[in-house]
Amino acid sequence: MNQVLENADIPRPPARGIVVRKSWLRHLLTFLVVVGPGLIVMEADNDAGAVATYTQAGAQYGLHLLWVMLLLLPVCYYCQEMVARLGIATGEGHAATIYKRFGKWWGRFSLFDLIVVNFCTIVTEFAGISLAASHFGISPWIAVPLFAAGLVGVVITASYRRWEGIMVVLCLLDSVWLWAASHTTPAIGPVIHNTLVPNLPPGGLSSSLVFLVMGIVGTTIAPWQLFFQQSCVADKRLRFSDLKWARLDTFLSSIFTIVVGGCMMAVGVVAYRHNIAFTDPGQMAEAIAPFAGVAVRNLVLIMLCNAAVLGASAVSLASAWAWGEVVGWPTSLQLPWSKARGFYSVYALGIALAATLVLIPHAPLQLIIVSVQVLASMILPVALVFLQLLLNDRALLGDKWVNRPFNNVVNWTIIIVLFGLSLILAAQVLFPNLPVFGGS
Repeated sequence: MNQVLENADIPRPPARGIVVRKSWLRHLLTFLVVVGPGLIVMEADNDAGAVATYTQAGAQYGLHLLWVMLLLLPVCYYCQEMVARLGIATGEGHAATIYKRFGKWWGRFSLFDLIVVNFCTIVTEFAGISLAASHFGISPWIAVPLFAAGLVGVVITASYRRWEGIMVVLCLLDSVWLWAASHTTPAIGPVIHNTLVPNLPPGGLSSSLVFLVMGIVGTTIAPWQLFFQQSCVADKRLRFSDLKWARLDTFLSSIFTIVVGGCMMAVGVVAYRHNIAFTDPGQMAEAIAPFAGVAVRNLVLIMLCNAAVLGASAVSLASAWAWGEVVGWPTSLQLPWSKARGFYSVYALGIALAATLVLIPHAPLQLIIVSVQVLASMILPVALVFLQLLLNDRALLGDKWVNRPFNNVVNWTIIIVLFGLSLILAAQVLFPNLPVFGGS
Protein backbone atom coordinates (compact mmCIF):
# COMPACT_ATOMS: atom_id res chain seq x y z
CA MET A 1 0.00 0.00 0.00
CA ASN A 2 1.08 3.60 -0.49
CA GLN A 3 3.46 5.13 1.98
CA VAL A 4 1.02 7.97 2.50
CA LEU A 5 -1.50 5.49 3.89
CA GLU A 6 0.87 3.98 6.42
CA ASN A 7 -0.24 6.41 9.11
CA ALA A 8 -3.57 4.58 9.15
CA ASP A 9 -1.84 1.54 10.64
CA ILE A 10 0.46 3.24 13.14
CA PRO A 11 -0.66 2.10 16.60
CA ARG A 12 -1.51 4.79 19.08
CA PRO A 13 0.04 4.85 22.55
CA PRO A 14 -1.86 2.57 24.94
CA ALA A 15 -4.76 4.39 26.55
CA ARG A 16 -4.95 4.64 30.32
CA GLY A 17 -8.17 4.80 32.26
CA ILE A 18 -11.40 2.91 32.76
CA VAL A 19 -12.36 0.23 30.24
CA VAL A 20 -15.67 1.12 28.56
CA ARG A 21 -17.68 -2.01 27.80
CA LYS A 22 -20.93 -0.50 26.49
CA SER A 23 -20.64 0.03 22.76
CA TRP A 24 -22.82 3.16 22.63
CA LEU A 25 -20.74 4.83 25.33
CA ARG A 26 -17.52 3.78 23.60
CA HIS A 27 -18.77 5.30 20.34
CA LEU A 28 -19.78 8.50 22.11
CA LEU A 29 -16.39 8.87 23.78
CA THR A 30 -14.61 8.18 20.48
CA PHE A 31 -16.68 10.86 18.78
CA LEU A 32 -15.90 13.33 21.56
CA VAL A 33 -12.19 12.64 21.08
CA VAL A 34 -12.39 13.12 17.29
CA VAL A 35 -14.78 16.09 17.27
CA GLY A 36 -13.17 19.50 16.88
CA PRO A 37 -11.68 20.13 13.43
CA GLY A 38 -15.07 20.00 11.69
CA LEU A 39 -16.83 22.18 14.24
CA ILE A 40 -14.03 24.75 14.39
CA VAL A 41 -13.56 25.03 10.63
CA MET A 42 -17.29 25.43 10.06
CA GLU A 43 -18.23 27.73 12.89
CA ALA A 44 -15.06 29.82 12.67
CA ASP A 45 -16.27 30.73 9.20
CA ASN A 46 -19.29 32.31 10.90
CA ASP A 47 -16.78 35.03 11.68
CA ALA A 48 -17.03 38.82 11.80
CA GLY A 49 -17.39 38.86 8.02
CA ALA A 50 -20.26 36.41 8.27
CA VAL A 51 -22.04 38.46 10.92
CA ALA A 52 -21.70 41.55 8.73
CA THR A 53 -22.74 39.78 5.52
CA TYR A 54 -25.67 37.77 6.88
CA THR A 55 -27.14 40.65 8.87
CA GLN A 56 -26.77 42.92 5.84
CA ALA A 57 -28.62 40.33 3.74
CA GLY A 58 -31.46 40.31 6.25
CA ALA A 59 -31.51 44.11 6.60
CA GLN A 60 -31.61 44.70 2.83
CA TYR A 61 -33.68 41.77 1.58
CA GLY A 62 -35.55 40.37 4.56
CA LEU A 63 -35.89 36.59 4.56
CA HIS A 64 -35.70 36.29 0.77
CA LEU A 65 -32.15 34.89 0.72
CA LEU A 66 -32.60 32.12 3.30
CA TRP A 67 -32.88 29.53 0.50
CA VAL A 68 -29.31 30.37 -0.50
CA MET A 69 -28.19 29.18 2.93
CA LEU A 70 -29.95 25.84 2.45
CA LEU A 71 -28.26 25.32 -0.93
CA LEU A 72 -24.88 25.97 0.67
CA LEU A 73 -25.33 23.19 3.23
CA PRO A 74 -24.20 20.34 0.94
CA VAL A 75 -21.41 22.57 -0.40
CA CYS A 76 -20.07 22.97 3.14
CA TYR A 77 -20.21 19.28 3.92
CA TYR A 78 -18.87 17.79 0.69
CA CYS A 79 -15.94 20.19 0.44
CA GLN A 80 -14.82 19.66 4.02
CA GLU A 81 -15.42 15.89 4.00
CA MET A 82 -12.93 15.61 1.15
CA VAL A 83 -10.39 17.64 3.09
CA ALA A 84 -10.77 15.47 6.19
CA ARG A 85 -10.29 12.34 4.09
CA LEU A 86 -7.22 13.81 2.43
CA GLY A 87 -5.72 14.88 5.76
CA ILE A 88 -6.09 11.40 7.23
CA ALA A 89 -4.65 9.75 4.12
CA THR A 90 -1.58 11.97 3.78
CA GLY A 91 -0.93 12.96 7.38
CA GLU A 92 0.05 16.40 6.12
CA GLY A 93 -1.52 19.76 5.37
CA HIS A 94 -3.26 20.87 2.18
CA ALA A 95 -0.48 23.22 1.07
CA ALA A 96 2.16 20.50 1.39
CA THR A 97 -0.04 18.05 -0.54
CA ILE A 98 -0.55 20.49 -3.44
CA TYR A 99 3.15 21.36 -3.46
CA LYS A 100 4.22 17.72 -3.68
CA ARG A 101 1.52 16.60 -6.12
CA PHE A 102 1.47 19.52 -8.58
CA GLY A 103 4.96 20.97 -8.18
CA LYS A 104 6.50 24.22 -6.98
CA TRP A 105 4.74 26.57 -9.42
CA TRP A 106 1.19 25.50 -8.60
CA GLY A 107 2.11 25.08 -4.95
CA ARG A 108 3.34 28.68 -4.75
CA PHE A 109 0.33 29.90 -6.75
CA SER A 110 -2.14 28.31 -4.33
CA LEU A 111 -0.12 29.49 -1.34
CA PHE A 112 -0.02 33.08 -2.63
CA ASP A 113 -3.79 33.10 -3.21
CA LEU A 114 -4.37 31.70 0.26
CA ILE A 115 -2.08 34.15 2.06
CA VAL A 116 -3.61 37.18 0.31
CA VAL A 117 -7.24 36.19 0.98
CA ASN A 118 -6.44 35.05 4.51
CA PHE A 119 -4.74 38.30 5.41
CA CYS A 120 -7.68 40.29 4.07
CA THR A 121 -9.99 38.05 6.08
CA ILE A 122 -8.03 38.62 9.28
CA VAL A 123 -8.38 42.36 8.67
CA THR A 124 -12.17 41.89 8.60
CA GLU A 125 -12.02 40.09 11.96
CA PHE A 126 -10.34 43.04 13.62
CA ALA A 127 -12.73 45.37 11.80
CA GLY A 128 -15.53 43.52 13.59
CA ILE A 129 -13.79 43.92 16.95
CA SER A 130 -13.28 47.62 16.25
CA LEU A 131 -16.96 48.12 15.38
CA ALA A 132 -18.23 46.25 18.44
CA ALA A 133 -15.81 47.97 20.83
CA SER A 134 -16.80 51.42 19.55
CA HIS A 135 -20.47 50.76 20.29
CA PHE A 136 -19.59 49.61 23.82
CA GLY A 137 -17.74 52.88 24.35
CA ILE A 138 -14.31 51.23 24.26
CA SER A 139 -11.64 52.77 22.07
CA PRO A 140 -10.49 50.47 19.23
CA TRP A 141 -6.95 51.58 20.15
CA ILE A 142 -7.44 49.63 23.38
CA ALA A 143 -9.68 46.76 22.27
CA VAL A 144 -7.90 45.75 19.05
CA PRO A 145 -4.37 45.40 20.56
CA LEU A 146 -5.77 43.53 23.58
CA PHE A 147 -7.61 41.03 21.41
CA ALA A 148 -4.54 40.63 19.20
CA ALA A 149 -2.32 39.90 22.20
CA GLY A 150 -4.84 37.40 23.55
CA LEU A 151 -5.04 35.56 20.23
CA VAL A 152 -1.27 35.20 20.09
CA GLY A 153 -1.04 34.18 23.73
CA VAL A 154 -3.58 31.34 23.40
CA VAL A 155 -1.84 29.78 20.40
CA ILE A 156 1.78 29.82 21.62
CA THR A 157 0.95 27.79 24.75
CA ALA A 158 2.08 24.65 22.87
CA SER A 159 -1.09 22.66 23.48
CA TYR A 160 -3.37 21.64 20.62
CA ARG A 161 -5.93 20.26 23.06
CA ARG A 162 -6.10 23.48 25.07
CA TRP A 163 -6.49 25.60 21.96
CA GLU A 164 -9.10 23.24 20.52
CA GLY A 165 -11.07 23.22 23.78
CA ILE A 166 -11.21 27.02 23.88
CA MET A 167 -12.27 27.19 20.24
CA VAL A 168 -15.01 24.56 20.68
CA VAL A 169 -16.48 26.52 23.60
CA LEU A 170 -16.48 29.72 21.53
CA CYS A 171 -18.12 27.84 18.65
CA LEU A 172 -20.90 26.52 20.87
CA LEU A 173 -21.50 30.03 22.21
CA ASP A 174 -22.84 30.86 18.78
CA SER A 175 -25.97 28.89 19.68
CA VAL A 176 -27.26 32.07 21.39
CA TRP A 177 -28.02 33.34 17.88
CA LEU A 178 -30.93 30.90 17.91
CA TRP A 179 -32.40 32.74 20.90
CA ALA A 180 -31.86 36.10 19.21
CA ALA A 181 -33.60 34.90 16.04
CA SER A 182 -36.56 33.45 17.96
CA HIS A 183 -36.84 36.70 19.91
CA THR A 184 -36.91 38.87 16.77
CA THR A 185 -38.87 36.64 14.35
CA PRO A 186 -42.63 36.86 14.97
CA ALA A 187 -43.67 33.84 12.87
CA ILE A 188 -41.95 30.64 11.76
CA GLY A 189 -44.04 30.21 8.59
CA PRO A 190 -42.20 32.82 6.45
CA VAL A 191 -38.87 31.42 7.64
CA ILE A 192 -39.75 27.90 6.45
CA HIS A 193 -41.21 29.18 3.17
CA ASN A 194 -38.19 31.33 2.27
CA THR A 195 -35.82 28.54 3.25
CA LEU A 196 -37.46 25.88 1.10
CA VAL A 197 -38.75 27.97 -1.83
CA PRO A 198 -36.13 29.86 -3.91
CA ASN A 199 -37.28 33.39 -4.65
CA LEU A 200 -35.87 36.79 -5.51
CA PRO A 201 -36.52 39.86 -3.36
CA PRO A 202 -38.59 42.77 -4.68
CA GLY A 203 -36.71 44.44 -7.51
CA GLY A 204 -35.45 41.15 -8.94
CA LEU A 205 -31.86 40.50 -9.96
CA SER A 206 -29.59 43.50 -9.46
CA SER A 207 -25.88 44.13 -9.22
CA SER A 208 -26.11 44.74 -5.48
CA LEU A 209 -28.00 41.46 -5.02
CA VAL A 210 -25.40 39.51 -7.02
CA PHE A 211 -22.60 41.13 -5.01
CA LEU A 212 -24.25 40.19 -1.72
CA VAL A 213 -25.03 36.62 -2.79
CA MET A 214 -21.37 36.22 -3.73
CA GLY A 215 -20.51 37.56 -0.30
CA ILE A 216 -22.78 34.95 1.31
CA VAL A 217 -21.10 32.20 -0.70
CA GLY A 218 -17.64 33.50 0.22
CA THR A 219 -18.40 33.71 3.91
CA THR A 220 -20.08 30.29 4.09
CA ILE A 221 -17.31 28.29 2.44
CA ALA A 222 -13.89 29.90 2.00
CA PRO A 223 -10.51 28.71 0.64
CA TRP A 224 -8.83 28.90 4.05
CA GLN A 225 -11.19 26.22 5.36
CA LEU A 226 -9.72 23.63 2.98
CA PHE A 227 -6.20 24.32 4.21
CA PHE A 228 -7.19 24.65 7.86
CA GLN A 229 -9.12 21.42 8.31
CA GLN A 230 -6.57 19.23 6.56
CA SER A 231 -3.74 20.67 8.68
CA CYS A 232 -5.91 20.41 11.78
CA VAL A 233 -6.70 16.74 11.09
CA ALA A 234 -3.01 16.03 10.47
CA ASP A 235 -1.94 17.88 13.66
CA LYS A 236 -4.54 15.90 15.64
CA ARG A 237 -3.20 12.68 14.06
CA LEU A 238 -6.54 11.19 13.12
CA ARG A 239 -6.53 7.90 11.20
CA PHE A 240 -8.95 6.09 8.90
CA SER A 241 -10.72 4.37 11.79
CA ASP A 242 -11.71 7.90 12.88
CA LEU A 243 -13.05 8.89 9.46
CA LYS A 244 -16.70 8.10 10.11
CA TRP A 245 -16.56 10.23 13.26
CA ALA A 246 -14.74 13.01 11.42
CA ARG A 247 -17.50 12.90 8.80
CA LEU A 248 -20.15 13.10 11.52
CA ASP A 249 -18.29 16.01 13.10
CA THR A 250 -18.24 17.77 9.73
CA PHE A 251 -21.90 16.99 8.91
CA LEU A 252 -23.36 18.12 12.24
CA SER A 253 -21.13 21.20 12.22
CA SER A 254 -22.29 22.08 8.69
CA ILE A 255 -25.91 22.02 9.84
CA PHE A 256 -25.10 24.07 12.94
CA THR A 257 -23.19 26.65 10.91
CA ILE A 258 -25.95 27.09 8.33
CA VAL A 259 -28.60 27.39 11.05
CA VAL A 260 -26.56 29.99 12.91
CA GLY A 261 -26.00 31.92 9.67
CA GLY A 262 -29.72 31.86 8.98
CA CYS A 263 -30.37 33.17 12.49
CA MET A 264 -27.99 36.07 11.87
CA MET A 265 -29.95 36.88 8.73
CA ALA A 266 -33.20 36.71 10.70
CA VAL A 267 -31.91 39.19 13.27
CA GLY A 268 -31.03 41.56 10.43
CA VAL A 269 -34.65 41.36 9.24
CA VAL A 270 -35.63 43.63 12.13
CA ALA A 271 -33.90 46.47 10.28
CA TYR A 272 -35.68 45.44 7.06
CA ARG A 273 -39.12 45.54 8.70
CA HIS A 274 -38.53 49.00 10.18
CA ASN A 275 -36.84 50.48 7.07
CA ILE A 276 -33.53 51.01 8.87
CA ALA A 277 -30.64 51.65 6.49
CA PHE A 278 -27.79 49.21 7.08
CA THR A 279 -24.24 50.52 7.50
CA ASP A 280 -22.56 47.82 9.57
CA PRO A 281 -23.63 45.27 12.22
CA GLY A 282 -22.68 47.62 15.08
CA GLN A 283 -24.84 50.43 13.70
CA MET A 284 -27.65 47.92 13.06
CA ALA A 285 -27.47 46.62 16.64
CA GLU A 286 -27.94 50.16 17.96
CA ALA A 287 -30.74 50.95 15.52
CA ILE A 288 -32.84 47.85 16.24
CA ALA A 289 -32.53 48.13 20.04
CA PRO A 290 -35.85 50.07 20.40
CA PHE A 291 -37.66 47.29 18.50
CA ALA A 292 -35.77 44.13 19.51
CA GLY A 293 -34.58 45.11 22.97
CA VAL A 294 -31.28 46.02 24.59
CA ALA A 295 -30.47 42.35 25.17
CA VAL A 296 -30.47 41.68 21.42
CA ARG A 297 -28.36 44.79 20.84
CA ASN A 298 -25.75 43.66 23.36
CA LEU A 299 -25.82 40.09 22.09
CA VAL A 300 -25.12 41.15 18.50
CA LEU A 301 -22.12 43.21 19.60
CA ILE A 302 -20.74 40.52 21.92
CA MET A 303 -21.21 37.77 19.34
CA LEU A 304 -19.53 39.96 16.73
CA CYS A 305 -16.43 39.92 18.96
CA ASN A 306 -16.78 36.16 19.54
CA ALA A 307 -17.03 35.57 15.80
CA ALA A 308 -13.98 37.75 15.18
CA VAL A 309 -11.88 35.82 17.71
CA LEU A 310 -12.87 32.49 16.16
CA GLY A 311 -12.17 33.67 12.65
CA ALA A 312 -8.90 35.44 13.39
CA SER A 313 -7.39 32.46 15.20
CA ALA A 314 -8.48 29.85 12.64
CA VAL A 315 -7.60 31.86 9.53
CA SER A 316 -4.21 32.92 10.92
CA LEU A 317 -3.41 29.31 11.76
CA ALA A 318 -4.42 28.23 8.25
CA SER A 319 -1.82 30.66 6.87
CA ALA A 320 0.86 29.62 9.36
CA TRP A 321 0.29 25.93 8.74
CA ALA A 322 0.34 26.39 4.94
CA TRP A 323 3.46 28.57 4.91
CA GLY A 324 5.33 26.30 7.29
CA GLU A 325 4.41 23.17 5.33
CA VAL A 326 5.70 24.62 2.06
CA VAL A 327 9.02 25.95 3.42
CA GLY A 328 9.60 22.86 5.56
CA TRP A 329 9.26 24.33 9.05
CA PRO A 330 7.93 22.34 12.02
CA THR A 331 4.19 23.12 12.15
CA SER A 332 2.31 21.88 15.17
CA LEU A 333 0.48 23.42 18.10
CA GLN A 334 2.08 20.74 20.24
CA LEU A 335 5.53 22.25 19.77
CA PRO A 336 6.92 24.97 22.06
CA TRP A 337 8.00 28.34 20.69
CA SER A 338 11.67 27.34 20.73
CA LYS A 339 11.03 24.47 18.29
CA ALA A 340 8.56 26.18 15.94
CA ARG A 341 9.60 29.85 15.87
CA GLY A 342 8.83 30.27 12.17
CA PHE A 343 5.36 28.75 12.45
CA TYR A 344 4.35 30.87 15.44
CA SER A 345 5.99 33.98 13.97
CA VAL A 346 3.90 33.80 10.78
CA TYR A 347 0.77 33.46 12.93
CA ALA A 348 1.71 36.40 15.17
CA LEU A 349 2.82 38.59 12.25
CA GLY A 350 -0.49 38.13 10.44
CA ILE A 351 -2.41 39.05 13.58
CA ALA A 352 -0.24 42.13 14.27
CA LEU A 353 -0.36 43.53 10.71
CA ALA A 354 -4.12 43.06 10.36
CA ALA A 355 -4.78 44.69 13.71
CA THR A 356 -2.60 47.65 12.71
CA LEU A 357 -4.41 48.19 9.40
CA VAL A 358 -7.80 48.29 11.08
CA LEU A 359 -6.69 51.19 13.25
CA ILE A 360 -6.28 53.44 10.19
CA PRO A 361 -8.76 56.31 10.77
CA HIS A 362 -11.98 56.42 8.71
CA ALA A 363 -11.42 53.07 6.98
CA PRO A 364 -14.67 51.84 5.28
CA LEU A 365 -14.92 48.74 7.46
CA GLN A 366 -18.22 47.29 6.20
CA LEU A 367 -17.20 47.67 2.55
CA ILE A 368 -13.89 45.98 3.35
CA ILE A 369 -15.67 43.14 5.14
CA VAL A 370 -18.14 42.29 2.37
CA SER A 371 -15.57 42.81 -0.42
CA VAL A 372 -13.27 40.26 1.21
CA GLN A 373 -16.08 37.69 1.27
CA VAL A 374 -16.65 38.30 -2.45
CA LEU A 375 -12.92 37.92 -3.16
CA ALA A 376 -12.93 34.62 -1.27
CA SER A 377 -15.88 33.33 -3.29
CA MET A 378 -14.06 34.16 -6.54
CA ILE A 379 -10.90 32.30 -5.52
CA LEU A 380 -12.79 29.31 -4.06
CA PRO A 381 -13.47 27.53 -7.39
CA VAL A 382 -9.75 27.38 -8.17
CA ALA A 383 -9.04 25.90 -4.74
CA LEU A 384 -11.80 23.33 -5.25
CA VAL A 385 -10.33 22.23 -8.58
CA PHE A 386 -7.06 21.35 -6.82
CA LEU A 387 -9.02 19.49 -4.15
CA GLN A 388 -11.09 17.60 -6.71
CA LEU A 389 -7.99 16.46 -8.61
CA LEU A 390 -6.30 15.32 -5.39
CA LEU A 391 -9.35 13.31 -4.30
CA ASN A 392 -9.33 11.40 -7.61
CA ASP A 393 -5.66 10.48 -7.33
CA ARG A 394 -5.56 6.74 -6.68
CA ALA A 395 -1.79 6.82 -6.13
CA LEU A 396 -2.42 9.22 -3.26
CA LEU A 397 -5.55 7.73 -1.68
CA GLY A 398 -5.79 4.17 -2.94
CA ASP A 399 -8.92 2.61 -4.44
CA LYS A 400 -10.88 2.67 -1.19
CA TRP A 401 -10.69 6.37 -0.35
CA VAL A 402 -10.81 8.14 -3.72
CA ASN A 403 -13.97 10.00 -4.74
CA ARG A 404 -16.91 7.94 -5.93
CA PRO A 405 -18.83 8.94 -9.10
CA PHE A 406 -21.52 10.57 -6.94
CA ASN A 407 -18.91 12.71 -5.17
CA ASN A 408 -17.49 13.82 -8.50
CA VAL A 409 -20.88 14.81 -9.90
CA VAL A 410 -21.67 16.85 -6.79
CA ASN A 411 -18.25 18.47 -6.60
CA TRP A 412 -17.97 19.42 -10.27
CA THR A 413 -21.49 20.85 -10.10
CA ILE A 414 -20.43 23.00 -7.16
CA ILE A 415 -17.32 24.18 -9.00
CA ILE A 416 -19.25 25.03 -12.19
CA VAL A 417 -21.91 26.96 -10.26
CA LEU A 418 -19.28 28.93 -8.37
CA PHE A 419 -17.41 29.73 -11.57
CA GLY A 420 -20.72 30.88 -13.05
CA LEU A 421 -21.38 33.18 -10.12
CA SER A 422 -17.88 34.61 -10.45
CA LEU A 423 -18.49 35.33 -14.14
CA ILE A 424 -21.81 37.00 -13.34
CA LEU A 425 -20.10 39.19 -10.76
CA ALA A 426 -17.36 40.10 -13.23
CA ALA A 427 -19.99 40.95 -15.84
CA GLN A 428 -21.93 43.21 -13.49
CA VAL A 429 -18.72 45.05 -12.57
CA LEU A 430 -17.62 45.52 -16.20
CA PHE A 431 -21.10 46.13 -17.66
CA PRO A 432 -23.23 47.58 -14.84
CA ASN A 433 -25.90 48.90 -17.23
CA LEU A 434 -26.90 45.51 -18.60
CA PRO A 435 -30.72 45.12 -18.30
CA VAL A 436 -30.34 41.84 -16.42
CA PHE A 437 -28.85 43.72 -13.44
CA GLY A 438 -31.63 46.24 -13.21
CA GLY A 439 -29.15 49.08 -13.56
CA SER A 440 -28.47 49.22 -9.82
